Amino acid sequence: MEQDRLAAAYSDANPFFRACRHMGWGALVNLGYYTLPTLPAVLGGLSFFQRRLETRSLKLLEARPGHRVLDACCGRGHTVARLSASGCDAVGVDITPQQIAQARARYGHAPRTTFAVADVTALPRQAENIGTTDDSFDRVHCLEAAFHLSPTGRRALLAEAYRVLRPGGRFVLVDFTWNTADPTEIRRLDPHGLVRTAWQIEEFEPSARYLAHAEETGFVVRRTADWTRPVITRFTQLGTALTRLAATPLGRRALCLRWPGLRELSERDWHVTLATVNAHQALGRHVGYTALVLDKPAPMSRGRSLITH
Repeated sequence: MEQDRLAAAYSDANPFFRACRHMGWGALVNLGYYTLPTLPAVLGGLSFFQRRLETRSLKLLEARPGHRVLDACCGRGHTVARLSASGCDAVGVDITPQQIAQARARYGHAPRTTFAVADVTALPRQAENIGTTDDSFDRVHCLEAAFHLSPTGRRALLAEAYRVLRPGGRFVLVDFTWNTADPTEIRRLDPHGLVRTAWQIEEFEPSARYLAHAEETGFVVRRTADWTRPVITRFTQLGTALTRLAATPLGRRALCLRWPGLRELSERDWHVTLATVNAHQALGRHVGYTALVLDKPAPMSRGRSLITH
């Protein structure tokens, strides 16, 4: 089942994700946003950079106190908790019961916070204790999760976000994108399936196709932001530096001194992790990272504005 596949990807059965967990991944599971002045903070762990990425994504959302906000594919609930703390009525949905259980354990006690197990590509009118009827949300947010879906699933996500948004509402979709028109090239560039298995993906959505499908759905593309360099490029560079260290016994001991949890990785775990990072590097030139700001037109709105940064 889909939820079992995704749950396994983010479990300790995946050595790559287990290594990342020991280095700071926890409440958030995203690559993070890195700038040169902030790179020394890596010694404190990766969560600092993950929160920076989350902050940038939420800034594009422009949610205000009183807004009802849906966090699609909410994972472990950190973003939902931030939205509720800012005065929003925040709803988090995820297809994996394990993630929702973690979200409730971490943040379920917070006011204006609700979590439910639901498929974002086919939201029920009533998901557990929340309503997801037409025009029922002011904002929809999806941060680094839609790449898990099939191409058909991503179109369905756009359609569902449009359906549940009120006229004048906004959908912020932040996702990996493919830099050519042929996303099936990933099979040639990842011949052993290390990247696809680690992240449980079929292929990445081409940027142009994302924009075309958003407009076909009815959205106005208010803005696109290219975050490839501070997210993918810098994360890959960091991974390269760490794998060079981890390739030697002395370097591995140094990493384990800083992050003692890494000592639990076996020789096979290290081998799989290093091979997975190397496979990511082979894809680096072909994968982008894009934030889409999509507005559902208000009844009297006219025209189209596209700003690219």
